[in-house]
Amino acid sequence: MNGMAIIVTGSSGLLGSALVRALRADGARVVRLVRRPPRGDDESFWDPGKGIVDRAALEGAEAVVHLAGAGIGDRRWNDAYRREIVRSRVEGTRTLVTALTGLSARPPALLSSSAIGFYGDTGDRAVDETAPAGAGFLAQEVVVPWEAETAPAEEAGIRVARLRTGLVLSGRGGMLAQILPVFRLGLGAPLGSGRQYWSWISIDDWVLAVQYILKNQEVSGPVNLTAPEPVTNAEFTRELGKALRRSTMPLAVPGFVLRTALGGFAEEGVLTGQRVLPRRLLDSGYTFRHTRLNDALAAVL
Repeated sequence: MNGMAIIVTGSSGLLGSALVRALRADGARVVRLVRRPPRGDDESFWDPGKGIVDRAALEGAEAVVHLAGAGIGDRRWNDAYRREIVRSRVEGTRTLVTALTGLSARPPALLSSSAIGFYGDTGDRAVDETAPAGAGFLAQEVVVPWEAETAPAEEAGIRVARLRTGLVLSGRGGMLAQILPVFRLGLGAPLGSGRQYWSWISIDDWVLAVQYILKNQEVSGPVNLTAPEPVTNAEFTRELGKALRRSTMPLAVPGFVLRTALGGFAEEGVLTGQRVLPRRLLDSGYTFRHTRLNDALAAVL
C-alpha cells in the first residue's frame, strides 16, 4: 500500500486508531480527517456538521475509510442522544460523499462504517448480507439512512463497501473494556434471557479484514465484519469468566434493570440479538485469525 494516501475519518476512536497504526506499518501514507486545526501533513480539517471538507486532501487518494460517528453505547440513550447518533452518521457520510463525487480524480474505493444493527433482532436465525433490514431504531432510523448516503458514491463509479461491524473485542475500549472490571470482581452475569446472540469479532480480525477489503477490488456492497461463530450472551459470559479465571453469577441481570440503567440502548444494544455470519468475507477468501471466542478473548486480554 505504498504511494497515494488512504484517507481515514474517525481515526481517534478505538477502531480508527488501530487501523491507522496497521496501515502505516504496512507502508501506507495515511491522512486523517480531523475536526481541529491540523498538526501536520498527515492531517486535514473537516467539519461534517457544516459540510466542510478539504477536497484537495481527497483528490487522487487511493481509498477512503469512513469511521466517524457518535458512539452507539457510549452514553445512556435519550431523545437528544438518539438524534446525535443519527445526525453524526448521516451528515458525516453525506458531507464526505458529496466531496468525493465532486472530485476530478476520485478515490477508487470507499469503505464506510455501518453496523449489524441493520438486521434488527434475528433471534436464533442466522443471517448474512442477503438478509433485509430488520425493525427498530438502529435498523430503520440509523443504519438504513446511513448506508443510503453512500449510494451517490456508487453511482459515480466508486467501489463502496459498507462495513457492518459486530461487537469488536478489545481490552482497550468498546463494550468488552466496559464490562471487564465487573467480571474481574467475579460479578459477571448473563444479561436478560442470556439467549440473545452476540456476533463478535476480535479487533485483530477487524483490522485485517478492512485491510483485506482495501486490497481486494472484488469486495463491495454490505460486508459483515463478524467472526464465523456467534455465541449467545450466556456463552459469552461463561467464556469471559473462564478467560479471566473468575466465577460468574448464576442469576441473570433482569431486563428491567438494564433498561433503567441504559435507556433505549439496553433493548437494542444488549437484549436484542443478531446471529450474523460473514458470508461475503468467507466467500471472497478471507481467513479469520480468530474463529472461536475463547481464542479471541485470550488474544485481546
